[in-house]
Amino acid sequence: MSNTMKSVLVVVLFALLTGGIVGFQSPASAASCVVISRISYNSPGADTRSNTSLNGEWIQLHNQCRTASVLTNAKVKDAAGHIYKFSSYSLGGGKYVRVRTGRGTNTSTDRYWGQSGYIWNNDRDTGYFYNRYQVLADKCSYNNPRATAVSC
Repeated sequence: MSNTMKSVLVVVLFALLTGGIVGFQSPASAASCVVISRISYNSPGADTRSNTSLNGEWIQLHNQCRTASVLTNAKVKDAAGHIYKFSSYSLGGGKYVRVRTGRGTNTSTDRYWGQSGYIWNNDRDTGYFYNRYQVLADKCSYNNPRATAVSC
């Protein structure tokens, strides 16, 4: 094989591996479609720990891409280390999903953490979203005890 053919082969292989020819998406770039869009951290009314009150706090994810993103094994975490892990789930293109703190029946737009205590601090906290490959895809922090939610 000539040096010219070897050079062409190297360029083609490099392009294939980096996505320059076939549109390959690495796990990190594929997951960047999903971001944290909002955290509701101080549910309305008194903090009674009722299921209604617990579900008044949530973190919302948004799939900014046109195609569905698989969230199976992806996770949401707060600064204290509370972790919600998605079971088998796919978020449609352009769609939102809320992960609510309390109990409920999972739907395409609402998932339930199943906790009996609050996750999100009423004064300051940070929400983290890890994709299904356990790579940090997004985070959102807040520091405002007078507010009840933050847009990220």
